[in-house]
Amino acid sequence: MNSHGPGGDLEHRLAVTLSRGTWLASAVIALGLLLPSLTQQGARIVTVGLALLILLPVLRVMLMLVAFLRARDFPLTAVAVLVLAIIGLSLAVGSLSAHHRF
Repeated sequence: MNSHGPGGDLEHRLAVTLSRGTWLASAVIALGLLLPSLTQQGARIVTVGLALLILLPVLRVMLMLVAFLRARDFPLTAVAVLVLAIIGLSLAVGSLSAHHRF
């Protein structure tokens, strides 16, 4: 058993991943906000930073899916797959609605 207890290692890894991801996304956004005075790429860099922030919860679900599969916890694996499917469906519907005005 690890020093974090059962399931604690997963929580620790997720916390570290999300923390580092948040810092990275924040740094990218800050860089994008500083660059407009130097270049036209500032808005694109800010967009990349915001996309990273949005993707962090998706990354968490994906990491949990892998952990549940390794633990052979199939009910929670199914829940993680369902959450990812809902996110994917939401992205598809959002993309379609952006291209086709209803």
